Amino acid sequence: MNAVELDIILQKNKIVVVDFFASWCGPCKMLSPIIHELSEEIKDVTFIKVDVDQEVELARKFNVMSIPTVYLFKDGKQISSFMGFRPKEAIVQWIKTNA
Repeated sequence: MNAVELDIILQKNKIVVVDFFASWCGPCKMLSPIIHELSEEIKDVTFIKVDVDQEVELARKFNVMSIPTVYLFKDGKQISSFMGFRPKEAIVQWIKTNA
């Protein structure tokens, strides 16, 4: 996933959730299966994972200072974000509130 690919996804999809993570990050490993479950359960939201170690420039572009950092985009614009681990129910509520 690079900046051009992400821009295309943001333009083509109404609601996009982007999970900035690293493979060595403990909270990221806890969050990953939740994001995967949500991607299968919430069909009108596009879920993207970005490895900050592989996509350093993309992480810089979005000012990712801590991981995991999760952004919600609506109509290509960043609407909301959170950092750190959150339980599934809290993420579902966050999406409903901001989507």
